[in-house]
Amino acid sequence: MPRLLIVHHTPSPAVHSLFDAVLAGATDPTIEGVEVVHRAALSATAVDALEADGYLLGAPANLGYMAGALKHFFDLVYYPCLEETRHRPYGVFLHGNDDVGGALVAIEKIATGLAWRRVAEPLKVVGRPTPADLERAWELGATVAAGLTLAG
Repeated sequence: MPRLLIVHHTPSPAVHSLFDAVLAGATDPTIEGVEVVHRAALSATAVDALEADGYLLGAPANLGYMAGALKHFFDLVYYPCLEETRHRPYGVFLHGNDDVGGALVAIEKIATGLAWRRVAEPLKVVGRPTPADLERAWELGATVAAGLTLAG
């Protein structure tokens, strides 16, 4: 059974609401045959990443850059996963108070280095998440999870 790993850093209510919606989409009962595992970015391990078939990454953008917790995850898994996880699918959700562009660029550079494939448009939310943002978060989770059923 394919495994989706959701790695998140959710220190604020805004990012946590996006994570909840992503998780709800990924675990929708109509998507069968995917195991969804979620780990806080500071506790996710290289083994978690190696055992996953796809990834959803979520965090706040702090001062225009990805949160240190998500950077820590990448630092921890980069070399163990460099050859082993090539071409695996991923998606991203980000929240910022004024800008998330720098965070997205940094995440995409690392994912490119790992040769991961982005399979959905990044969810970029600035300010308080709206109902439409939460719907897009749900769709992101469902899209990445459902894609694993097609690949597996």
